[in-house]
Amino acid sequence: AAAMLRALKRRWGSYKYRFVPWLALNLPHRRRTLRYVPESSQDKIIADEDVFETLLKTFKALFINDFNRQADILALLPEVKCQYLELLTVEQKQSKVNSCNRGSQHMLSPEEVLFNTLGFIVSREQSSLVSAGTGVFVTKGFVPKGMVVSMYPGTVYRKHEPIFFQSLGNPFIFRCIDGVFIDGNDKGLSRLVYRSCSRRDQLGPFQMSDESWLTAAPKNPLAVGQYVNNCSHEKAANVCYQEFDVPGHFPVELKQYLPNIVYSHDIESHLRCVVLVTLRDIKQGEELFSNYYTVVS
Repeated sequence: AAAMLRALKRRWGSYKYRFVPWLALNLPHRRRTLRYVPESSQDKIIADEDVFETLLKTFKALFINDFNRQADILALLPEVKCQYLELLTVEQKQSKVNSCNRGSQHMLSPEEVLFNTLGFIVSREQSSLVSAGTGVFVTKGFVPKGMVVSMYPGTVYRKHEPIFFQSLGNPFIFRCIDGVFIDGNDKGLSRLVYRSCSRRDQLGPFQMSDESWLTAAPKNPLAVGQYVNNCSHEKAANVCYQEFDVPGHFPVELKQYLPNIVYSHDIESHLRCVVLVTLRDIKQGEELFSNYYTVVS
């Protein structure tokens, strides 16, 4: 019984900082748990332009790899179609030898596309920490310092939007500096809310977000950041969270890979995303660790 109580106390000690009702009651008295950044510029490990370019590069590669399934979208964007046809021609020339060896054009997995584009693969696996459950590992390649290594998916809630019931028993609530919440839970009520909002915002063939992160096979292989575990005395943090507002000029055909959706459809503002950026070089086989104390208020 004593061992069980200690285990429960330990789980609550790490979970309470993500529990919205607890936060509401305790934040005024517990400033040390706040993610306090006096100037937003100091919260940027890398420039927003670098985040944008990395996502753009990755999503374009995913789009080209899935080109044959994009006919409905490309039919409505003839100029964009021409641009991708040029990019596709370059890709085909670069892979001509491999294609000949295979005898036909081969569609890569999203993970393979990520490796060919950024030089690494991240995957969800059993954490190296005892009783930590699922973690995220660099399972192939090498990630240099200052690189976007994953994204934190989920429904985006602005201040005063209803998230109480979604937060109950939910260890995946992420709080941004300005009070915006992202619910990265892929099960239960959170899953239902995300899917409802995603399908609400779809415009004909244009998907404004990616639902596949709710499954075991996300089409955006970066969308696993909600499973990055907290660091410990033995495992220091090697990534940190960085908030990123998707600019209005983000290509509409690539929004299908964004693993976030706003809860309120009538709010006109940039979509909030959160990426994980490496604090040091990370080698193949290493698990990613962040620090919740600098992330969740």
